Amino acid sequence: MPQLALVPGSDSIVVPFAEATDAAWLGGERWAVLLPGGPEAGIVDFASWSRTTLGTKATLESPFSVFRAGDTLYAGEPLKRRLTYWTLDGGFVRYEPASDLVRGALPRARDGAGHFYAELRPAAGVDGSGSRDSAVVVELSGAGVDTVARLAPLDLAKVASPTGERFERRVFSGVDRWGVYSDGTVWLARVYHNRVDFRAPDGRTRKGAPLPDRVLEVTREDRELFVRKFPEELRGTAEQLPFAPIKAAFTSAFADADGRIWLEGSRSVSDSVQRYNVVGRDGRLQFVALLPGTGRAIAASTTQVLVADLTREGIRLRLAPMPVVPSISPDTAK
Repeated sequence: MPQLALVPGSDSIVVPFAEATDAAWLGGERWAVLLPGGPEAGIVDFASWSRTTLGTKATLESPFSVFRAGDTLYAGEPLKRRLTYWTLDGGFVRYEPASDLVRGALPRARDGAGHFYAELRPAAGVDGSGSRDSAVVVELSGAGVDTVARLAPLDLAKVASPTGERFERRVFSGVDRWGVYSDGTVWLARVYHNRVDFRAPDGRTRKGAPLPDRVLEVTREDRELFVRKFPEELRGTAEQLPFAPIKAAFTSAFADADGRIWLEGSRSVSDSVQRYNVVGRDGRLQFVALLPGTGRAIAASTTQVLVADLTREGIRLRLAPMPVVPSISPDTAK
């Protein structure tokens, strides 16, 4: 299986925030980037080397998600329980309130037929025990709400607290990731099985091939680095959280413009390269992308990969050419 390097260019756009968690390609060299540390969503244009904020406080406040479907950009606004619509140029169109049918869960994807998809998590309850149930991916259409997939339950542990015992998610444990193609096919990155499954619009599910799996133990250094991310007054509480014995196979996933799924592998403290298993729509591994340094790939077009790296000045955004997978001749394959 080819291992291909991601080589970001030296030119960059720096945004003065501490995190970039999500992005959507808008065409050309323009990208919508979610910056929760701001909090805001911005549009960066590498052709003009510019950044503009998406909307104003009146039209978009504390966005939680961004995604593109067709010629529309969507941003979820949980504080106001609404989904906002935007042109690909960043112009505000309208908003729709969250549906009570899914307890206010905001859509995270839309297919070509105009159906939205959302993730509905179980109510945790006072002691967190409700989170032991599976979350579901639901489709919202004119006919109502249909469950299209069940996600793996969270890896929980019972911990003591001043108010009694409660269930908390283990740090470094993973969750299933998902997305939707324009034809209504839902892709599901299964964290426990380390593969990508596909649920067709007719309800049939096709399991992907098992992926290479690095088994990484959670070390004391991992725990210490995790606790240091919290303000000093909260570190005592963070130290009491349960930790998984091993890290999840992947920590995040996204689909590029060609429909391939990029799975960001967990890494050890000593790793100098971030690995991505890139899976095709047939569920098979196409190549492994290697990104040197501490940066992360957060979105990809057909020709470029958007890389975000945390620096002292903020998040540094750069573009890397999409790796070219070498063709394998019949003689070489023998």
